[in-house]
Amino acid sequence: MTGGRIVRAGGRYLAGLLVLGVLIVAGIALRTVQVGARDDRTPVDAIVVLGAAQYNGTPSPVYQARLDHAKELFDTGVAAHVVTVGGNQAGDRTTEGAAGKAYLADQGIPAASLTAVGTGDDTLDSLRAAASVIDQKGWHTVVLVTDPAHAHRASRMARDLGLSVTESSVQQGPATASDIQLRYYTRETLGTLFYLLTGGSSHAGTTVL
Repeated sequence: MTGGRIVRAGGRYLAGLLVLGVLIVAGIALRTVQVGARDDRTPVDAIVVLGAAQYNGTPSPVYQARLDHAKELFDTGVAAHVVTVGGNQAGDRTTEGAAGKAYLADQGIPAASLTAVGTGDDTLDSLRAAASVIDQKGWHTVVLVTDPAHAHRASRMARDLGLSVTESSVQQGPATASDIQLRYYTRETLGTLFYLLTGGSSHAGTTVL
């Protein structure tokens, strides 16, 4: 094979890889949008609310929207238990999980129905901790409550941890604002790709909210 033929063959090979890469990313993006649109209210053992920022025990607007959605699911009989997850940042006096539990208790959910898992500084770590608690309690099916763009990546992680998962994304709040959707879905698409390639969290990028 002459040098020219080698170059052309290499070019075709690289072009094929590029097309394949684009198709993979496009597929993940499509799946992220599809899962984000789900509001599955099939009865399950527990509602799992993924944490977001809290300020001295007060949930941020993003977190409050998730918690309010979980309260709606609880009130309509989707599950008799709610698990709030998420750790804390340096200097915090409480955790996202504890702040979420306190908020839902103030909204009228009985303490016996609430479980806080205050571990983890990212989605994967929090879900690992939550999966352990859920297993200890003998629960098997859960519905994840989070932002639409975040739902696919989170549910993929939860399934890989052995949970039987459905998704019910928030329907309103800061995470559903039209001006942040492109950035949010792009970040989550790339985050999912990173997870599929490495099995870990990327910890990359700043918040889009």
